[in-house]
Order: sequence, then C-alpha cells, then structure tokens
Amino acid sequence: MGRDSRSLPRTLNLSTIHTRFFCPPQRTARCDYGYRMQIVGESAFVTDVRPNTDAARVLTPGDQILKVFTYDVNRRDLWKLQYFLNSLSPRPSISLSLPSPAGQDRQVVVNAKIKQLRRVLDLTGSSSDMDIWQLIRDTESEDHLLRQRYVSSGDLMIWKMPEFDMSTDGVDHMFGIARKHSALILDLRGNPGGSVPTLVDVVGDLFDHEVKIADRIGRKELKPTVAKSRGKSAYDGKLVVLIDSRSASAAELLARVVQIEKRGTVIGDRSSGSVMESRIYPFSQGADNRIFYSMAVTDADLIMTDGKSLEHSGVVPDEIVLPTADDLAKSRDPVLAHAAKTLGFNLAPEAEGKIFPIEWSPD
Repeated sequence: MGRDSRSLPRTLNLSTIHTRFFCPPQRTARCDYGYRMQIVGESAFVTDVRPNTDAARVLTPGDQILKVFTYDVNRRDLWKLQYFLNSLSPRPSISLSLPSPAGQDRQVVVNAKIKQLRRVLDLTGSSSDMDIWQLIRDTESEDHLLRQRYVSSGDLMIWKMPEFDMSTDGVDHMFGIARKHSALILDLRGNPGGSVPTLVDVVGDLFDHEVKIADRIGRKELKPTVAKSRGKSAYDGKLVVLIDSRSASAAELLARVVQIEKRGTVIGDRSSGSVMESRIYPFSQGADNRIFYSMAVTDADLIMTDGKSLEHSGVVPDEIVLPTADDLAKSRDPVLAHAAKTLGFNLAPEAEGKIFPIEWSPD
C-alpha cells in the first residue's frame, strides 16, 4: 500500500459500529442535553456540564451516573443509550439516577434545550440563499470543533487529535511541527476513529520502517492494511499515546501498533473495543424534495500482528491512569500530567486540565 492515501477509498472507515448501523435523516429540531458523560474504569461519570443549561442546575462534573431512565449505565451498553437518545429518539428530558451519601439513588431530571430548525431546506438558491449559507455555517462550526489542536511546552508537543479525518498534507504538516520537539504526547482520548487513509498516514509518520497494521478478514480475500514509512522524515522522538473508554477503531489500532512495535507508551483507560471496518452507503427518498440518510455496514474484522482482534476487548494501556470524581470536578487532568512526567516534563497542576478547554456547539 503506497504512501499516497488518496489511492484508498474515502468511504472506507473504521468505526464504532457493529454489523449494521442506521444513520437517520437530519431532524427538524436540535436537542442539547447540556452535559457529557463517559465510562471511567467501569463506572459512568459526568465529565462536562454546559453553562446556563438545565443540566447545570442539577449536575456537576464528577457526578456518577447509575441509570438513565431505568437502564443501567455500563461500559458494554452506554453506546446503545447514546445512539438511542442522540440519534434515534432524542427526548425533551432525561431522568438520571445518582448515588447519594444516604445509600439510596438520587433521581434528577435534566430538561434538554430544544432548538427548532427548518423543516425544508432550499439549497437551490432560487428563492433565497439563507438556507445554503446556514448549512455552510453549521458545517464550518462542526469542522472547528473537530480541528487538530496542539500546544508546546518547551521541548514537548501535546497534540489533541479529535478524530482520524485529515488529508495526507494535513498529517505531514502536524508531524512537521512535531519534529521540532524531542517528545510527543498524542492525545486520542475521545477519538472515535475515522478513515483508514488517515490512520495509514499517521503510522507512516511515526515509524522508520514499513508496518503492517492489521489483517482484514471478510467474506472474500482482502489486502492487509499496511503503512509505508516516511523514512528519514518520520518522527523519531519519544512518544506517549493517551486513550480512554471513548477511544475507538483507528485510535485503538494506532495505540495497539505502538505497543506491539514498542514505539512508545500507552497511558489512560481501556479503549472501546470497536474496531471492525465498515462502508457507508448513502440513500435518499423523494424527487424535488429529498430526504437523505445512510447505512453503515461492517465488512471486515481486523486482526493485529499478534494474532488477536481488539473487538469487544479494546486496548489495555501500559499504564492505567484514571481521573477521580474530584479530578473531574476540579478540572484536573492526572492522565496528561502523568504522561508528561513520564517523558521528563512537569505541567502545572492548575493548568493541566485547561490546555484544551471544553468547547460546545453553537446554540
């Protein structure tokens, strides 16, 4: 497989889906629950709360979530709850069960903020340009939230990669910056994966030799995923990769390749365990007025060079470091601080959790 990832199909993705996944049409209302939660270890915690929302009235970062409505929140099923509440059936309010000092569950209700959208968008420009320009602004806002972010602290570069969706030139640009530093922390926490070409590019920029990422096992014979090295241009500094329970697919594969090839250290929480390869099939209905939706279908499992699949098991970090409820409440990031210390750098405790501040979609 050559270096030029443009030769690879962009509809080929590594994602958190299993077998089949329906992506429904865009809804006519936007639902914002005002908080985020994730699995830390084996428990679910509120990680962020949006200011000036109903969630801010009843929730704080660090709160443990036991149930959503009547459903237990656990590592295995959380993605199903999120898929249902965010994609299939958004709700005007959510009931949450939290532990209380008295030993009984405490029930809270979070009212979502609902923004009504237009039922029909005119993208022809024949009557008004407002709809198409609003669509462009929404896309730009989403792209901004998913941009690559980095900071330098002396000879250390910390790169926050939100997802694997970069051009070859974009990947080379980021590693061009990394080569000016002797140590790199690649933060893949919360990264859901993305395109195979981006994964191939990143691996090629991290190794001085060709690396087979995984064998692809499907109904027919498939070529393995292989990354060719950038040679002398590859980044050769010290490397730490950060992962958590939301790190999935391409993020997991990269972390595991780093472990197998002994290229660096992986720190954080066990990853999602969702690495099957899928293709996205777009559909639409209608003539003049059209409804767009899609289906993602898994077509291959991925077997690492150690002969094992990460599906359902995930990547176990070399060093498991988890934030406590108090860390979440006080915006501390012990995972990042420990990673920096491993590389010989010290981050100010009050600043470590504010290097990449939380950003929310526009109202």
